[in-house]
Amino acid sequence: MTARSALTGLLAVGAAAGAAMAAQVVLERRRLMGPVLPELRHPLLLVPVHLGPGALRLIRKAPVPPGPVAPGVDMAHRTLPDREDHDAVEVFVYDAPGGPPTSGALLWMHGGGYVMGHPVMDHELCSEFAVDLDVVVVSVDYRLAPEHPFPAGLEDCYAALRWLHDHADELGVDPARIAIGGDSAGAGLAAALAQLAADRGEIPVCFQLLVYPMLDDRTVLRPDHGGTGTFVWTPRSNEFGWTSYLGHPPGDDEARPYAVPARREDLAALPPAWIGVGDLDLFHAEDLAYADRLRAAGVPCQVDVVAGMYHGADAVLGKSAAMAAFRAAKKDALRAALSAAG
Repeated sequence: MTARSALTGLLAVGAAAGAAMAAQVVLERRRLMGPVLPELRHPLLLVPVHLGPGALRLIRKAPVPPGPVAPGVDMAHRTLPDREDHDAVEVFVYDAPGGPPTSGALLWMHGGGYVMGHPVMDHELCSEFAVDLDVVVVSVDYRLAPEHPFPAGLEDCYAALRWLHDHADELGVDPARIAIGGDSAGAGLAAALAQLAADRGEIPVCFQLLVYPMLDDRTVLRPDHGGTGTFVWTPRSNEFGWTSYLGHPPGDDEARPYAVPARREDLAALPPAWIGVGDLDLFHAEDLAYADRLRAAGVPCQVDVVAGMYHGADAVLGKSAAMAAFRAAKKDALRAALSAAG
């Protein structure tokens, strides 16, 4: 859960509840904010926030304000045709006219803990990718849990990937230069999609851009999170998100391929990756572990760790210097990967 509207909705729920909190709780939150990079401190972090059924209902009732589209970018809302094996999927397509006749492409999955969020939250980010990198970006409106647990959302993403590949000529895309990416749960879906595409062997994927990815349900089982997960996305929220997506509480009995990307044993033959995460993020340990396993399997993986950054800080305070550098690192990694693939 990282896009701006989902975050502000979740934080607003916590803020309303926090009005009645005792002063000592706020003081304790101030103390816990000590490791946070000063420019990433925000008053809303003083309120403990945990996602559950009630908070999710409130967030979903609120309208999702679309983000701004960068100047010079054409955006189109498309409904992909039904297939015998799949219902229709909606996507947003971002393109900057005047670029090269054939470009690379990015298939993007929004965040939201597998249970909330919408592509319109990422209009600004996706359109910036399009205009800054001269690429076509396709953002997927995948189905959400708990109403649609695994594998519904993942299969929606695969349908969009197949559409992007099959319509590469129409979109002005080089089919050998298609990258996939996302943030938080969207990055978890991207990691699972890379595995699924590799195994099916129908569509080549040249790169995976994983922004603080939600990769491992077993993080829920850890009794000690080493000071991570205090802000925005907490262990309790994580348990709710994974339980909703998997259809059962996290445990040692999840053997379905692609349900939990970090549970896959063989990571060889996956596309190169970039993983960016803050050291205060609940996903910090699982993300670094996945990066280490990718490298051990011979898969190039660049890692950018931001000290003092919590989960989704770039959506809360994206204009700060640290988060501007973080966003630039994402774009640089994608630019280099698509250039290398060409």
